[in-house]
Amino acid sequence: MFTKDFIEVFTQIIKSWQVIAVAVVIFLYLKIVSYVSRSYHPLKQPKTKVKKEKPAPAPAATPEESADDSGGNDELGIEED
Repeated sequence: MFTKDFIEVFTQIIKSWQVIAVAVVIFLYLKIVSYVSRSYHPLKQPKTKVKKEKPAPAPAATPEESADDSGGNDELGIEED
C-alpha cells in the first residue's frame, strides 16, 4: 500500500530541520508551562493514614440484665400490663 517514494518523502519531512525545530520548541514550551504551574500549585503530599485502634467489643448482656427488660417498647416509654 505504501510506495517506496512515499516512505522516502515522509522520512525526509520528519528529518527536516523545520520539523525538528518545531518539536523542540513545543517540548520546551510544555516544560516551562509545567514548571510554572507546579510553582503556583505545589503537588499535594499524600496523607499518611493513622491506624485507629479498634474499640473493645461491648460485653454481652448478662442474664440479670435481660431479665430486667420487660420486653419491647422500652424505647418509647410504653409499658405492657
